[in-house]
Order: sequence, then C-alpha cells, then structure tokens
Amino acid sequence: MSDQIKFIVDSLNKEPFSKNYNLITFDSLEPMQLLQVLNDVLAEIDPKQVVDIREEMPEQTAKRMLSLLGILKYKPPGNATDMSTFRQGLVIGSKPVIYPVLHWLLQRINELKKRAYLARFLIKLEVPSEFLQDETVADTNKQYEELMEAFKTLHKECEQLKTSGFSTAEIRRDISAMEEEKDQLIKRVERLKKRVETVQNHQRMLKIARQLRVEKEREEFLAQQKQEQKNQLFHAVQRLQRVQNQLKSMRHAAADAKPESLMKRLEEEIKFNSYMVTEKFPKELENKKKELHFLQKVVSEPAMGHSDLLELESKINEMNTQINQLIEKKMMRNEPIEGKLSLYRQQASIISRKKEAKAEELQEAKEKLANLEREVSVKTNQTREFDGTEVLKGDEFKRYVSKLRSKSTVFKKKHQIIAEFKAEFGLLQRTEELLKQRHENIQHQLQTIEEKKGISGYSYTQEELERVSALKSEIDEMKGQTLDDMSEMVKKLNSLVSEKKSALAPVIKELRQLRQKCQELTQECDEKKSQYDSCAAGLESNRSKLEQEVRGLREECLQEESRYHYTNCMIKNLEVQLRRATDEMKVYVSSDQQEKRKAIREQYTKNIAEQENLGKKLREKQKAVRESHGPNMKQAKMWRDFEQLMECKKQCFLKQQSQASIGQVIQEGGEDRLIL
Repeated sequence: MSDQIKFIVDSLNKEPFSKNYNLITFDSLEPMQLLQVLNDVLAEIDPKQVVDIREEMPEQTAKRMLSLLGILKYKPPGNATDMSTFRQGLVIGSKPVIYPVLHWLLQRINELKKRAYLARFLIKLEVPSEFLQDETVADTNKQYEELMEAFKTLHKECEQLKTSGFSTAEIRRDISAMEEEKDQLIKRVERLKKRVETVQNHQRMLKIARQLRVEKEREEFLAQQKQEQKNQLFHAVQRLQRVQNQLKSMRHAAADAKPESLMKRLEEEIKFNSYMVTEKFPKELENKKKELHFLQKVVSEPAMGHSDLLELESKINEMNTQINQLIEKKMMRNEPIEGKLSLYRQQASIISRKKEAKAEELQEAKEKLANLEREVSVKTNQTREFDGTEVLKGDEFKRYVSKLRSKSTVFKKKHQIIAEFKAEFGLLQRTEELLKQRHENIQHQLQTIEEKKGISGYSYTQEELERVSALKSEIDEMKGQTLDDMSEMVKKLNSLVSEKKSALAPVIKELRQLRQKCQELTQECDEKKSQYDSCAAGLESNRSKLEQEVRGLREECLQEESRYHYTNCMIKNLEVQLRRATDEMKVYVSSDQQEKRKAIREQYTKNIAEQENLGKKLREKQKAVRESHGPNMKQAKMWRDFEQLMECKKQCFLKQQSQASIGQVIQEGGEDRLIL
C-alpha cells in the first residue's frame, strides 16, 4: 500500500499535474479533495471530465466516473457485493477505493488517453427497433455506421503512418527537388516577362489582369459572406420560432392558471426563499466562516512532526475523558424537569433537521430541474442544427407517439398475418408431401393388384404405346413394312388396351370411392380444426379475464393489508397516548406532593409563572429605561458638544504652537511686532 501511495504521489507531482504533494499531505486529504484529484486525472485522460465536483451532485459525479471507468475497462477487485461497496466508496471518496483507481490510471495514462479518444467515436448508440421502422431514422443509423467504419480505417492508416515514419534523406531530396522547381519557375516567369514586354500596351493588360484577379477574389469573398448571412438568417428564424413557441406555451400556462393557484405558488416560493435567506444560508455562511477560520489557523501554524501529533492525540484523549466525566455527572443529577425538556428539545431538533433536509432536497431538485432544462435546450439546439426541424413537444409529441403506436399495431397485425401464412404454407407443404407419399403407396398397391390380377403394366400402357409407336416408326423406316401390318398391330394393341381397361375398371371404381372418402375426412378435419380454434380463443379470453380478476384481488388484498397495518399503528399510538393520559391523571389525583410536582401540568404552570415574573421584571425595566431616556439623551448630547469643544481647543492650541515656532508677536503701544 505504501509503494502504491508513493507511486501516486510521484506521478501527481510530475507534469501535467504538478500537485506538489508529499506522503503526509496526500494521506490527509479530505474525501472531497481526493475525489477532485481523481477527477483531475480523469480530465487529463478525457477533457470532457473537467468539472468542479463541488458544483456537481454526488450522484452525477459517481455516475460520470463509473461510466468513464467502464469505457476504460477498469475492473474493480471482488464479486458483485464488492461492486456495490466499490460504487458506495466512489460516492463518499473512500481511500481504499480511490487509491487503486489512481494507481491503475497513472500507470497507463497514455494508453487510456487513446482509448478515451476512440470511445468518443466508436461506442455505438443503440437505437430501439421501433424507431428503426422509420426510413429517416434507419438511413441516419446506416450513415452513422458507415462513418464509424470509415473512422476505423482512417485511424488505422494514421497509426500506420505514425509507426512507419519518413527518413530524413527522402525529405532532403524532396526539399532539393522543390527548390529546383522553384528556380525553374522563376526563370520561366522572367522569360514570360520578356515576351510580354515586346507586346503593345502590356502594362494596361497586366493592370486589367490584376483587376480581374482582385474582382474574382472579391466575388469569392462576397459569396462566402452571402452564405454566412444565409446561415445567420436561418438561425435567426429558428430562434424566432423557438421564442414564439415559448411565448405560446407561457400564454397557455397563464390562460390555464387561476389567480388563487398563482398566489398560492408565489406564497410558497416566498416562504421557501425567506427560510433559505433567514435560516439556512446564515447557518451555512457561519459554518463556512468557522471552517475558513480553522483552515487559516491550520495554515498559519508551522509544520508538525511526529512528536507534535502524539501530543495532540494525548490532548484529544484527555478532552474526551473530561467530556465523558461531565456527561456522567449530568446523568447522575437526573433532574426531572431537564429530562422532560430534553425530550422536547430532541423533538424540536429532529423537526428542524427534517426541515433542513427537506429544504436541501427542494434546492437540489430545483438545481436538477434547471440542469435538465439547460440540457433540454442544448439538445433541442443540437437537433435543430442537425436536421433543421423543430423538436416535438406536448400534444405534437403525443400525436407522434400515438401514430407510432398505431403503426406498430398495424405492423404486429401484418407480422401475425405473415406468420399465419407461413404456418399455412408449412401445412400445405406437409399435405403435399403426404399426398405424394400416398400417391406412391397407391401406385405401389395398384402394381401389386395388377400383378395379382394378371394385368401388370396397365398403368404403363401409354408409355408402352408411345414406345411401341416409336418402335413402329423405326421399324417402318428400317424395314418398310406395309400399312396392313401397321393396322393389324394397331388393332392388336387396341384390343389389348380394351382388355386392360376392362380388367382395371373395378380397381378404378374402388379408387374413386377411396378419393370420396378422403375428401369427407379432410372436410371433417377442417370442421374439427375450426371448432378447436374457437374453443381455444374462448379459453384464452376466459384466462385473460381471470388474470385481471386475480390482479384486482391482489391489489385489493395489498390495500387491505396496508390499511390493516395503518390501523394497528394508529391503535398503538392511541394506546400510548391513553397510557400517558392515565399516568398524568394518576399523578395529578395522587396525594403525594412530590408525585404532583412530576406532573406535566405542574411543570407547565411553574414555567408559566416563571415566565410571567420574568415578563413583569422586563416591563419594569422597560418603564425605567423610558423614564430615563430623555435625560440620558440630553446628557449624551452635552457630552458630544463638550467633546467638540475640547477638539476645537486642541486644534487652536496646536495652531498656536506652530505659529510660535515661526516667530513671536509682541504688542506695544498699539503696534504689533514679529520677532523671528
């Protein structure tokens, strides 16, 4: 651990941090200061982290640091429970959590700078699939991914160029070649000048060419200025639209508001601001002054060594023992009135602390709201600069969301229809396969029946006829048989076909009956399927109704349970109040005077009497002050006049002395003489 702290201190004392720490000063840093040091290191890695954490909420600071450490791939030691302790320690600025992070960051700061730079451009923004249905969003997302890939390639090329390097000899050769080209250009310009000098009116032509070049440059400048003015006009129009929208929203809010609600809101703001000005801010200012005084005192004292620290620790221990002894003495006294008053003091302090906490929460909420409004304005400006369109607000955004929802419902319905078509297509494919398989089985059965009946090959008669006709044509061509032989062969074949048909007639009849039966079965299957679908839909609707009823009963059960606990708490509070009232009655009715003195009524009557006596004394004192006010004021005025008179005499005396130092005035016989 000591080596780790030493490395951190040495790294922080070097450039670019230059903190000028030693081991003692670094170890004595407060949690807020330690968090600021960590934030400075992170800001060196990523310039966007330059923030004064005193002006930032602790939750925002922790979230920002955790996100950057996640990008830098820092892995804290331990499991999930250690992760929660790590987050908590990062929020409160715990040293066992901050020191390892600083050590890890300072070891590889150059590598982490590069990783943070790449993370700004390579961390992909996840767009929800619902928004990708929009063509504009999808095109923008595609363009964003293409730019990211282009950045990757360019960065790789840049790194390769950095690592490759150029030799000085090549650079010198390039410089010498450029100088030679420069000399050649100078010579060429001189030759052109000599040629131009022979032409008539060459000075006038050169002047005209120069004016033409100046006019072209001016034209480019005017075009650039025109473009800038167009951009300014566009931004001004956008600003006007934004102001008009703000005016419209403010008018709408003023139209909807009532005077009573506005007055009530203003009264609440006045109460809150008066509390902050009169109570909270003075306390905070006093605490800051005390802290500043303490810090100035610490700074003014000389540096302390180990012996001084031991002496201070011994003094602290002695003071703690004295405090404990005083507390024990106070507890031994055990004054009943003080005990009762301490209870009310505790309640008052608790209420004041709660009030301060609520005021701080309200202040933090206001600051958070202001920050969010600033972020919203920045985001709207960025959006306008990006695509030039206004950000949807209020009813327009609701209409846009409802339109998206309607589109999503239509998309879901279409997707469901496509799924149904796919399912039906799968069923049809399966039916086709089954029918093909059944056809093959029927063909096989037909062949077996033909073999049994002795008429095998009837199903292939047409093919055989074609084959025979082909053979016949070939035979006719080859052998040149006569037409009579062909007719006889045809007659034989026709007779054979008729015989085959007559033999297969009962089989075909049976096949027709089987087909009719198959159609009836398929129709019955469709009817059963429709019945099943209707029954399933009814059961699904019943199930959803039952789920809604169960959900409602659970909510009712939870409400009744909370009401039951609330009534139990109220009963317990009432029992405690009743017990206190009975105890008070017993004490008040009791004949023992000592017990009566312990009663709250007696204590309050005693306090009232004391306060009345005190008020009476103060009124008498006020009366005496009023009676003596006039003479006292007169006497004070006389003293002030006397003081002015003495001051005047003093001035005169001093003036007389200064004149006496210059010379002496003597009056004799009506003459004034000055003697130096």
